[in-house]
Amino acid sequence: MSDLFDRLVRLFEAGHARDIPDLMTDARFADAERTADAAVLIAVTDRPDGEGEPGVILTQRPTTMRDHPGQVAFPGGKLEPGEDAVTAALREAEEELALDRDQVRLIGTTDRYQTGTGFDITPVLGVIAPDLPLRADPREVESWFEAPLSLVMNADNWTRNEVFWKGAMRQYLELDYRGYRIWGVTAAICYNLSRRLEWMEATQ
Repeated sequence: MSDLFDRLVRLFEAGHARDIPDLMTDARFADAERTADAAVLIAVTDRPDGEGEPGVILTQRPTTMRDHPGQVAFPGGKLEPGEDAVTAALREAEEELALDRDQVRLIGTTDRYQTGTGFDITPVLGVIAPDLPLRADPREVESWFEAPLSLVMNADNWTRNEVFWKGAMRQYLELDYRGYRIWGVTAAICYNLSRRLEWMEATQ
């Protein structure tokens, strides 16, 4: 395998040792009394050198789901009683994609993202082997795909838009990848992590 894990650890620690202003959040739209804790897993595939670049595992939610139907998301969901963010993210990834939690090399938790729809999300970054036999649970995942890490970690690839929502203008990011629209909360989490890691600068 490559040295991806060690590189990500170094960038992660350096990025979280400095203050970064103006990270994206929807906290001003949130109802604090109705907010539930949640966690997502940012699973980066560690491809051997010369066999392709690292990717990020993303899912598309079924259109029948109550929260964020049809949207592209990281594996994840609400914390169950007694769980921390890491445990919840690993459990959800296992339930949604049959991703064995023992296959995840954890790096750490990154900036929480508070949504306007009632979730306080903690993203958990980890590395997995490529081409694991992932299998989508159709009750929670319509499909899954792997987007290049360099695509979602490059701030220049995101289109910035605005919409009037809950009485104010809300900014959001989006990009299209092979027919998948990555936007909203997932896009913001990617953008915030890209500012922590400075992945594109580190790989130049």
